[in-house]
Amino acid sequence: MAVFSILNFAKYIPIRVSRVPPFHVPSNSFVNRLYLSTLISREDTTDEIVNQILAAMADPSVCREEICISHIQKLCATGNVLTAASLPQSLRCKHIFLTPRAYNYLLEAAVVKNDIDLLSEIFKDLLLSCGSIRLNSYLIVARAFGNHSDSSVLLNFIGEVSEMGLPRNDIVLNRFIFALAKCGLVDNALLMFDRMKSLKCKPDLVTYNTVLGILGRLGRVDEMMNEFALMKTNNLVLDIVTYNTVLNSLRKMGRLDLCLVHYKEMCEKRIQPDLLTFKALIESLGRSGNIDGALNIFDEMKRKRFRPSIHIYRALIFSLKKMGKTELALKFSTEMNKLFSNPHVPRDFQYKNR
Repeated sequence: MAVFSILNFAKYIPIRVSRVPPFHVPSNSFVNRLYLSTLISREDTTDEIVNQILAAMADPSVCREEICISHIQKLCATGNVLTAASLPQSLRCKHIFLTPRAYNYLLEAAVVKNDIDLLSEIFKDLLLSCGSIRLNSYLIVARAFGNHSDSSVLLNFIGEVSEMGLPRNDIVLNRFIFALAKCGLVDNALLMFDRMKSLKCKPDLVTYNTVLGILGRLGRVDEMMNEFALMKTNNLVLDIVTYNTVLNSLRKMGRLDLCLVHYKEMCEKRIQPDLLTFKALIESLGRSGNIDGALNIFDEMKRKRFRPSIHIYRALIFSLKKMGKTELALKFSTEMNKLFSNPHVPRDFQYKNR
């Protein structure tokens, strides 16, 4: 029986009863090693642990998930990580499925053991066994790959995940890119993005939006604009997230002329701006000294029935004071204070208007 193969997906619940397909003996080195380990210890250790779990589950007052996690923690604490990693398969044979929280303990144990093969197989088993995985699972795996200087390890892992036949491979790969970037591993995230271009699961709108944000935060505006141009070449339908990412990155890098160009393009595509769009434009125009342009955008925002957030007021007031327009700055300051003195008015309307 293989340790890490299952054909049906489990929903994101602690315990689920389901038919489990038969297993075959796998060929890869890690699973062979784990398979031999479980053959040696299954009768004396794994079966005994499974029976203990089943016996404890007979008590309805006991949390089933906590029982499984407790046994996993004890095994990992005593160095029996391989035995702990075999529990998901053994429990599935008893129609018991672990949650991502339980798998996270296994992932952390593999990180401590510095066993990237073990970590990879546990994560792939998690993908197959649970229908919904939170970001923290991706972050554990991302940090582990960040400790390996050999990029081929990451690329091989990405290739294996893409070949798993998951219903939404794109979601898994996009979340992993995001996790790598969140861990500060931006080079790995961009490497994975380039690798996706040669896989069956090509980068989609979410992938490109994520990468635009990464490049923008790094100040690599030219590269960001190249990817932005590729999105159009690949006939992706750009959205508000795409344009807001580009506008904010251009604003931060002082490319104020391009902000208006892309705002005009966005309007021509009938993409409705939101408060993030207006904030980027007002800050860009105000700080470049084009205070009349900033006021025009502010008026346009009101015409479109957007209520300015406190951040937009502050950006406009800052620019007015900088340009010596103190009376106008005082007018908007009074208007802002009056509006936000009402406790029932949110200080930032961003989510109300979107």
